[in-house]
Amino acid sequence: MTLLTPPPPPIDAEDEEMLVPNADFVPEGPQPMEVAPVEATNAVDAPAVEETPSGRFTWAIPEFSKLNLKKQYSEVFNVGGYKWRVLIFPKGNNVDHLSMYLDVADSTTLPYNWSRYAQFSLSIVNQIHSKFTVRKDTQHQFNSRESDWGFTSFMPLSELYDPGRGYLVNDTCIVEADVAVRRVVDYWSHDSKKETGFVGLKNQGATCYMNSLLQTLYHIPYFRKAVYHMPTTEIDNPSASIPLALQSLFYKLQYCDTSVATKELTKSFGWDTYDSFMQHDVQELNRVLCEKLEDKMKGTVVEGTIQKLFEGHHMNYLECINVDYKSARKESYYDLQLDVKGCKDIYASFDKYVEVERLEGDNKYHAEQYGLQDARKGVLFIDFPPVLQLQLKRFEYDFVRDTMVKINDRYEFPLELDLDRENGKYLSPDADRSVRNLYTLHSVLVHSGGVHGGHYYAYIRPTLSDKWFKFDDERVTKEDMKRALEEQYGGEEELPQTNPGFNNSPFKFTKYSNAYMLVYIRESDKEKIICNVDEKDIAEHLRIRLKKEQEEKELKKKEKAEAHLYTIIKVARDADLVEQIGKEIYFDLVDHDKVRNFRIQKQLSFNTFKEEVAKEFGIPVQLQRFWLWAKRQNHTYRPNRPLTPQEEAQSVGQLREVSNKANNAELKLFLEVAFGVDLRPIPPPEKIKEDILLFFKLYDPLKEELRYVGRLFVKGKSKPMENFEKLNEMAGFAPDEEIELFEEIKYDPHVMCERIDMKLSFRDSQLEDGDIICFQKSSQGQSSEECRYPTVPAFLDYVHNRQMVRFRSLEKAKEDEFSLELSKQNNYDEVVQSVARHLGLEDPSKIRLTPHNCYSQQPKPQPIKYRGAERLTDMLVHYNQISDILYYEVLDIPLPELQGLKTLKIAFHHATKDEVVIHTIRLPKQSTVGDVISDLKTKVELSHPDAELRLLEVFYHKIYKIFPLHEKIENINDQYWTLRAEEIPEEEKNLGALGRLIHVYHFMKDPAQNQVQVQNFGDPFFLAIHEGETLEEVKIRIQKKLRVSDEEFSKWKFAFLSLGRPEYLQDSDIVSSRFQKRDVYGAWEQYLGLEHSDNTPKRSYAANQNRHAYEKPVRIYN
Repeated sequence: MTLLTPPPPPIDAEDEEMLVPNADFVPEGPQPMEVAPVEATNAVDAPAVEETPSGRFTWAIPEFSKLNLKKQYSEVFNVGGYKWRVLIFPKGNNVDHLSMYLDVADSTTLPYNWSRYAQFSLSIVNQIHSKFTVRKDTQHQFNSRESDWGFTSFMPLSELYDPGRGYLVNDTCIVEADVAVRRVVDYWSHDSKKETGFVGLKNQGATCYMNSLLQTLYHIPYFRKAVYHMPTTEIDNPSASIPLALQSLFYKLQYCDTSVATKELTKSFGWDTYDSFMQHDVQELNRVLCEKLEDKMKGTVVEGTIQKLFEGHHMNYLECINVDYKSARKESYYDLQLDVKGCKDIYASFDKYVEVERLEGDNKYHAEQYGLQDARKGVLFIDFPPVLQLQLKRFEYDFVRDTMVKINDRYEFPLELDLDRENGKYLSPDADRSVRNLYTLHSVLVHSGGVHGGHYYAYIRPTLSDKWFKFDDERVTKEDMKRALEEQYGGEEELPQTNPGFNNSPFKFTKYSNAYMLVYIRESDKEKIICNVDEKDIAEHLRIRLKKEQEEKELKKKEKAEAHLYTIIKVARDADLVEQIGKEIYFDLVDHDKVRNFRIQKQLSFNTFKEEVAKEFGIPVQLQRFWLWAKRQNHTYRPNRPLTPQEEAQSVGQLREVSNKANNAELKLFLEVAFGVDLRPIPPPEKIKEDILLFFKLYDPLKEELRYVGRLFVKGKSKPMENFEKLNEMAGFAPDEEIELFEEIKYDPHVMCERIDMKLSFRDSQLEDGDIICFQKSSQGQSSEECRYPTVPAFLDYVHNRQMVRFRSLEKAKEDEFSLELSKQNNYDEVVQSVARHLGLEDPSKIRLTPHNCYSQQPKPQPIKYRGAERLTDMLVHYNQISDILYYEVLDIPLPELQGLKTLKIAFHHATKDEVVIHTIRLPKQSTVGDVISDLKTKVELSHPDAELRLLEVFYHKIYKIFPLHEKIENINDQYWTLRAEEIPEEEKNLGALGRLIHVYHFMKDPAQNQVQVQNFGDPFFLAIHEGETLEEVKIRIQKKLRVSDEEFSKWKFAFLSLGRPEYLQDSDIVSSRFQKRDVYGAWEQYLGLEHSDNTPKRSYAANQNRHAYEKPVRIYN
């Protein structure tokens, strides 16, 4: 173990994938929606001991590219008295990225229920330029189920193994792990109601964001009272009525002793299970819910409540400086979005909100009658609402990195917020200055995690006293003010080094838990807002309904507690078999969960139970005969033998233990009742050893129907033919109808149904009590054209394997869907042939199928390869679940041919026209870049017939590579960077010995950064420069190449940049003297920079920039 200096501050790692425990497959389902990067028990906010042991481990891995093992462990190192090691997958854990995790080295020998909590970072060191070191940090509660944690997609393998990138030098890779260990409090035995007087909300999968918002709204008593007063009736269904579901939820939060479920409420939203596993944005849910409630309150006694509580108004104004022209527009808001980036606290955000913007130069305002004018515009507040909801913009779009990032910067907010400060600087001239806009903090909603996942919880002080509580799903705890305020500011946390003898400078860890939404209540309104809410505010029908629910819950609880005193007796009768066979079931005789059951005290005699049966079914006690069911070795369930008089004399409990010791709570019986010619019950016939009770099902091949027709006692020595007349009578056939008999033996995993030999006796055919015989008219002479399934075995095999599959178009999954009935045993060819037939497509090989992810309810990322699945069942299985959905595409060429090809998307930049066209090139995988260029030449418009093309790799507005013509295309990846094709200018072909090719990039400085940080944008390009050429001469050629106007070009600055540091040039400077003579590593990091503002049109993004990039919008459907 090598302990070195503390780690550098992290390179912003907010584009990271979800953090996951190491597994042998890449998880696709709803797994750690809330786990990553915060563990389930939310230890990140658990009280820690004062000392936080920490250390760094460095692991140099020689001959890295030659590693053959799928996974590799480091040596064990010790931090905080615990043993750790790093686990890597050098070729990726089933992904095209390096996978890397921190592992508890001695997890297999630790005592049961062990756990430990650590903040840690993992790094791959760039051995040429340390600023390009890839570092990712997180935190986790390690335990026996999750003994390792980290990043399945740490960094692309293509970058790691590229020798020019600096991550492998002399085939050695250097890994660093920084670990800080904390101790946490165990909350599992915590009783929220007893400790705090409040209860939590259950998490449905990823609904913590909703739980934190609901707790915040519930603890605004005026809002809760308004919800209670929304008109609902006793006939309303909570699952279909948002007002009733919310009333029910609030009532339970107020009066229950245990955590409350939210399923009724989400069902009233119209959400399915997938919505509950999809994490959304708190602000978006708040707006949608409030709009929905506002609409539902219209025309009721509480109409306008949402506006009264949350609505404020601001004025957008514009005024010209040199002429008398003004305009103003009043707008309402329910919440305010405040910038976090570049603002140290709330007041700085409000300052920025009302900041005056000057419209001048190219950005002048076009005023009516006056033309283009210098102007200023801004926003001022007309009034603030009694309850002020502030959304902190922790999530923003990073245009340079083309991704969403989370802003974890330190951002302070006060306990008391004075929006009248500095003589009402935020107020418009029309504002009512008599209203005192002094606010006190009511709740702090926290997001803990990164942009791709995390956890929400809330700190609330319900009565605005000094008592704060943390509402974290089911758990409610008392907290102090410091944890609710200061510890949610964000920023960095310093953890002192505790290893004596080593560098003791502190570790710095980014605090991923920080405030995301704040709720303030105006001091002058707090008596009205924090009002008393009691039972008289709750509609009587609601109280009755909820008390009834509570009584039913208590009854179930009591029944559960007293279950050991009772036996559930499930009684199946002939009527149940008639009702179920051929409709709900085809195999065996009955579904025991759908028959009449009796809850009988175990100490009661069985004869007492028979009296209950007599009352229920009208069958006298003396005419009842009960049979015990038995589970056979082949997993079928059949009536086995009748109860003896001695057994019937026992208690119910004793009989239950005799029948099956495995489950003492249930007793399954078959009630045999005999009927006379007048269809009245008669005493059952005496059963002797020679008698066999058989059950009969009749199959009709023409109708493809199977039904139960009755049971018979047959003599063991008799032959089937002796009973034909009786069977024909049961079936309604002529007495001499020829029939075939089959014994239904088993159905799992395969159907076993065998023809009965008519020459053998029932006993010789090994038939016994409870066996099932299926019969039909003789199938001789029936053609397959008449019947698809001419015999019983064929029909049962069809029923067992039939599968309705919903096929959805991959491109229009919600619009184009059709269903086909297939067999689970269909092979790949049979499935695609069925799809092609339905679509009217002649060539089934042009169909490509993609499986369904049962957790995300989306297509899986990888389609099924040609004949890549043996059976339909293999296509539908998703881990332990079976789906009924497949996605299809119709390809322009057969799939086997496509799989032998490599598809590349190439952006072609025209030499003289200002246009870029994306071309899809499809060539055999063994083709070269030269083949790609030859193919591309046939598709594009060239400036002249002899023009030569080249292929470039462009990433973040820099050129990283010119592909040599002989390079194979199989390993080229166009997912992470852009492939650009362009003509090679004539001037580059005749450079001569003294000329050279330099990189030219557009850039601007990021004003939000304290230190100079350069952001590149636009299209990078190469430029040929000559010995002794001045910047003035080069500028002329650049202006001509880019076709920039003189006015615009005069504003541009020119700089030589090396490793991101600009060195500005004068017109007289010799450009070539700044650039090295030979190509070295990182040539793209030395370039001629063109500094100017980015005037290119921006890609449009969602209006709500706080929404995570991967999310669907929140919708409430009802």
